[in-house]
Amino acid sequence: MENQIKLISMQFTCVWKNIPQKWHENDDKSIEITAGKSTDWFIDPMSDYSKDSAPVLLFEPRNTNFILQSKVKVEFLSMYDAGVLQIRVGKKLWGKLCFEYSPQKHPMIVSVVTRGVSDDCNSVEIDGNEVYLRIYYSQQAIAFHYSVDGKYWNLVRNFSLKSKNKPMVGFSAQSPTGKYCKVKFSNIIYKARKIDNLRNGK
Repeated sequence: MENQIKLISMQFTCVWKNIPQKWHENDDKSIEITAGKSTDWFIDPMSDYSKDSAPVLLFEPRNTNFILQSKVKVEFLSMYDAGVLQIRVGKKLWGKLCFEYSPQKHPMIVSVVTRGVSDDCNSVEIDGNEVYLRIYYSQQAIAFHYSVDGKYWNLVRNFSLKSKNKPMVGFSAQSPTGKYCKVKFSNIIYKARKIDNLRNGK
């Protein structure tokens, strides 16, 4: 890890893993990240493709139960361009919730859980280039949610990384097949919180 940063939008000191092509924090506390060419986080179970090159701005939460959520706007250009919330506990032990451009040229929700190799799952298509993403973390499990309005949340997946390591979470952009991808993260919320029912939309 390198390049420690204190952001006005965050309660924590953040660090970059993989420096982006460009980045900026705006006066409204939003963060813009531009990923460069051939940037990705993925370990393909069907080939020797393995990438750990996408820029991600990470921080270590203080709480054992928390949410991290953000409105995510992506300037989609190329297949698999994405704005991402990530959770990472090891080099080959991590998850990412993506707002991603599909091969059919549709923005969609995609989740990847990696335990040695990556488990990739496409979810629903989204109209437009903005959506809300949320990570929920507890000592028992992790949940990914998305929302079109920032109020009603839909469960994408519920899983565990089965690690005693403290997690790092944060914001990422990727452009595996393109020259770059610009992503804006706004309405960022981090809070200590427990969610009793992951499927009720709250």
